[in-house]
Amino acid sequence: MGFEGAELAVVALDSEHAKDAAVTGAKAANLARAAAAGLPVLPGFVLVPADRAPRAGAGEDAVRAVWRALAGAEERPLVVRSSSAHEDTEDSSMAGRFESVLDVRGWEEFTIAVQIVLDSAGRVRPLRPPQEIPDGDGMAVLVQPMLASAVGGVMFGADPVEGRADRILVSAVPGGPHQLVDGSTQGVRYQLTRLARLVRTDPAEARGRRLLSHRRRVRLVDLAKKTERAFGGPQDMEFGFDTDGKLWLFQARPITAMAARPLRGARLLGPGPVAETLPGVLQPLEEDLWVTPMSHGLTFALDIAGAAPRRQLRELPVVTTVDGRAAADLRLLGAVPSAHPVLDFINPAPGARRAGAAWRIGRLRSALPLLAVDLMADVDRQLADFPAPREMLSGQLLDAVAWGRQVLSSLHAQESLAGALLGAGTGATAAGEALAELTEGRRRGLSDEQLLERHPVLLALLPPTLGDRPPLPGQTGWTTAPRGVGALPVREGLRLRIRWVQEMQAQMVREFGQRVDPGECGFGSSRLVLLRWEELVGAADGKGLPADLTERLPRADTGPLPAAFRMADGRPVAQLPPGHRASGEGQGAGGGFGTGTAWDGQGDRPDRPVLVVRTLDPALAPLLPDLAGLVAETGSALSHLAVLAREFRVPTAVGVPAAVDRFPDGTPLTVDGGTGEVTVHDTPGAAQKPTSIREESAA
Repeated sequence: MGFEGAELAVVALDSEHAKDAAVTGAKAANLARAAAAGLPVLPGFVLVPADRAPRAGAGEDAVRAVWRALAGAEERPLVVRSSSAHEDTEDSSMAGRFESVLDVRGWEEFTIAVQIVLDSAGRVRPLRPPQEIPDGDGMAVLVQPMLASAVGGVMFGADPVEGRADRILVSAVPGGPHQLVDGSTQGVRYQLTRLARLVRTDPAEARGRRLLSHRRRVRLVDLAKKTERAFGGPQDMEFGFDTDGKLWLFQARPITAMAARPLRGARLLGPGPVAETLPGVLQPLEEDLWVTPMSHGLTFALDIAGAAPRRQLRELPVVTTVDGRAAADLRLLGAVPSAHPVLDFINPAPGARRAGAAWRIGRLRSALPLLAVDLMADVDRQLADFPAPREMLSGQLLDAVAWGRQVLSSLHAQESLAGALLGAGTGATAAGEALAELTEGRRRGLSDEQLLERHPVLLALLPPTLGDRPPLPGQTGWTTAPRGVGALPVREGLRLRIRWVQEMQAQMVREFGQRVDPGECGFGSSRLVLLRWEELVGAADGKGLPADLTERLPRADTGPLPAAFRMADGRPVAQLPPGHRASGEGQGAGGGFGTGTAWDGQGDRPDRPVLVVRTLDPALAPLLPDLAGLVAETGSALSHLAVLAREFRVPTAVGVPAAVDRFPDGTPLTVDGGTGEVTVHDTPGAAQKPTSIREESAA
């Protein structure tokens, strides 16, 4: 024999014991429960360790007897499948991780197949241990007839990719569902309503030549609903239509990874309008010092321009942070077109609001240059009047930081209005002036500190930070001669003052941190950056530092934000903005949005690997933890590896043509698991998207 028959007991699939996952494993137990609920399940039996079913028949004779009864005199083919305690649970599906053997004929092949399945338990390490594991390795063996399917596939009682409980997702192929779950075939994906209405197919099919006819789709939706009632929630199912047209349920398990779905009316956010000013990950104190004033200033500018109702501006911040990165409301700033242009056209409120603001805009257009010059002069004077931080009292340091928060709001408001009302002026920029000064300074051999002390315009080349200041660029090759800060247009002058005020605040906070000495938190920063502004002020007023300060951790860099997204369950969900079409050619399989470096799974693993493969081979499952993305040329969003990838929140795109050739190792990629878009995110010379007036003014 190919296995120790005396150690195995036989449990019929239609018995009461079969419904106990501790006895038969989750896969067999789920099918037993489904059969008891009247669902179309093939007959069969389960081989389990004898000590789990002491009253059941055990040994070779018992196993041979049930095999003969199921296979029949003609020895029809069987399928021998794993039913482990580790798989098909609510916590983890372990999809495709254990062995299944198809088309098993004869007693000798059967015993070998059983041993193959049992051996797979020792070869596979659970990606996550279940909360309760039966004694032993947790493996049982499920045996059923091998069905010749005319059409088979995978069905989800909810759409796990889009996070929609009101949709049913089906992926179908000619033949059995094993072609889908092993990732070798992409199949046709159908999104259905719970009334069996076809929402879309991917790829498109001719109306009269669909793999799943309307009748088949109705029966599948009915099966999905009945299975949901039997198990108390939507299920991940494998199914097949036999050659007589009868529908069978091969497997049912909980959907383990549903994508978060934004609430109706959730704001469309994106980093674009503010990424130039605040490009990196901000710690809590940096957020309070720089994001909050920016949001206040832009709110004031939008109110003056009549761009949004005041109630809306009061309720929602124009700029916020997600994972420590600044993001703006794209609709408020005009970075995307309205989702309802027809309604906007017939709605008199926006026009009336703008008409009411027109007189203010008209007066402001002529007055703004003088107002901006006065504001810049006041800022320059105040910055020059501050003593060196080491010469100031601790209270004076925080007073200077507080003044900076107030004046930043005014600077951001006027900078935004200047961008909208005054245009680019001469076209000169603070960054261009800084590069010209840097080129001359490098030729003279000046150090970074000497350059910054002589030419503070160089701060335009560095992002603000309360941590260690990054070095200036090296040789630039810039050929334009510097002309001085006074030659900059109004908007660029305001932008430069914003950066100077931020640098002043950083110097004051660094000095205060040295005096308080709360310890380090990495990247050269005092732990003060982990405080909120109110907590820092409270510490200066004698309340002391928060007791949990030593336990707080700095925000980690989790990668760039999607270009456009909505929030769901505290996480960004990538969206395709109105008026845009996805340039990627794949299917989104869920997991969110990620950025990293292409990797073929061989050799050294990069820091943020995006695994690029030809097929979704379940053997790749051990590579999933900590992947930044997964891209496959073939496969289905409902394949085993795609299911596991969603469990690990790995952004996944399938069906991406020629991905291995297009994205060789080392290619910097972004993967959108929602839309299936895969892009090279560091392509030199990429065309810049035109910006609207309001988007430009917020940059």
